[in-house]
Amino acid sequence: MRAAAILIAFVFFCSGLAHAQAWTPQKNVEIVVPVAPGGTNDKLARAIERTMTTGKLLSSSITVVHKPGGGNQIGYAYVNQHAGDPHILLIGTTTLLTAHITGQSKVHYTDFTPIASIFNDYLVLTVNVASPVKSGKDLVARMRTDAQNTTLGFAAALGNHHHIAAGLFMRSIGASVRDLKPVIFKGSSESLIALMGGHIQLVSTGAGNAVPHATSGKLRIVGVSATQRLPGAMADVPTWKEQGVNLDYGSWRTILGPKGLSPEQVAYWERILRQVTEAPDWKAELDRYFWGNYFFTGPTLRKNLDKEYADSKAVLVELGLAKQ
Repeated sequence: MRAAAILIAFVFFCSGLAHAQAWTPQKNVEIVVPVAPGGTNDKLARAIERTMTTGKLLSSSITVVHKPGGGNQIGYAYVNQHAGDPHILLIGTTTLLTAHITGQSKVHYTDFTPIASIFNDYLVLTVNVASPVKSGKDLVARMRTDAQNTTLGFAAALGNHHHIAAGLFMRSIGASVRDLKPVIFKGSSESLIALMGGHIQLVSTGAGNAVPHATSGKLRIVGVSATQRLPGAMADVPTWKEQGVNLDYGSWRTILGPKGLSPEQVAYWERILRQVTEAPDWKAELDRYFWGNYFFTGPTLRKNLDKEYADSKAVLVELGLAKQ
């Protein structure tokens, strides 16, 4: 009888374990990009889609869905409308934190289910190839004396990582961050088009967004906020620290789900995304767009989000952008 009881208990245990690990997508999976096509967020979503499809990591279909506008708020609202649905994934950036700090959004990062941090994206400042600014040193001189007549374009909201990077640049060269003249675009590709058209004078964006236009001779990248020079087509672009500017700043990308996902559903996506970042195709994507590997999940991710929120708030308070 005792042996029979043990056997029955073991069967129930195994059944429960199998049930806990059994969740898989039952319909099309959407990767929601809260900005317009063409920028880093779009590139990330499509890189994930390609890697999952090529590696046959999902049994269901997967599509990239763009929900631009409102400084990411339209995309956030769309995801929030699908609470508890594990078939919706959101590309999250530092804007999710900074928009709340600056009072532009009531959406807090705790309104979503954090799944995995994916990579770190280093930012560049770039000008039109016809600009009199030929180097980082030239840009420093211009922003010290004529920042109020230099329009700065970036996506997709005031006070986000692009704005913070530009503000830190200004602070590092002894200029006032309040002299910046930001122009907001729905996506980085739109800001770069405006720069190439001569409608603005400066753009803050991810390195991978600017490189194709720089190599084609339309734009000039004058500095990158990385700790060391990036490889490939970025090898000739000096870091800001090389040019005497104390600026070292990156922007992470995180995958989040709607609020209310179960531990089993989160564990499933953690496993799939880890497989994505371990795939040979993914390494090629990192090199292609000059992204730094930055994968972690679980308590580490939650702790980092908490710390990043506190650190971003301190910077934005100092720059005069935080809601008091």
